[in-house]
Amino acid sequence: MSRQGELFTAAVAAAAGAASASPSPELPLMRQQLLTWQGRLAEHQGPLYADAIPGGAAPLLQGQLFPVAADPGDPLELARRFDPLSLSPQSLSFWRWPRLPQRGAALYLVMDRPAGLPVPLLLYVGETGRADQRWKGDHDCKGYLAAYGEALARVGLEARPCIRFWSDVPAAVSPRRALEQALIRRWLPPFNKETRERWATPFTADPA
Repeated sequence: MSRQGELFTAAVAAAAGAASASPSPELPLMRQQLLTWQGRLAEHQGPLYADAIPGGAAPLLQGQLFPVAADPGDPLELARRFDPLSLSPQSLSFWRWPRLPQRGAALYLVMDRPAGLPVPLLLYVGETGRADQRWKGDHDCKGYLAAYGEALARVGLEARPCIRFWSDVPAAVSPRRALEQALIRRWLPPFNKETRERWATPFTADPA
């Protein structure tokens, strides 16, 4: 693990310890389960924020006598360089606004910002050809967000979700989905169907 990763893991452990050190020693089981679940996710995602290099030059591949520049258009390379915090957060009800700030093809990220953790949690990654419409109406992720928020509220914790749009993505469906899948494999967001079993959420949801 890199030095940055070690520092981040220590920060997560300190945050979890502070949350557990409540004046009331008998914290509800669900509260501790939720804090532990958030902490596990943060331990994986935290070092990725530190490794991201938004706007930087394409790095050279390591371990080669004659290094070859990485392809900046490769989905895996784009995912490695990508920093979710470079995108502006928006309300989840953005689609109700009279004038929408984004349209057309995009990747979108649903995130939460727990008070006790040093970085936000990336909960879901999706892709769309119509950024002004995709979140409107039924959506797989909404059931998980609702169950997550309700579970936190029951034990006195707060969910602070937001959505961020990455509009500088391919207009064609196939390369856009390849980029989406590369981000999912790297960040492992727990509300995507590809990763739900890995994180075993301590709450239930019945997505549409």
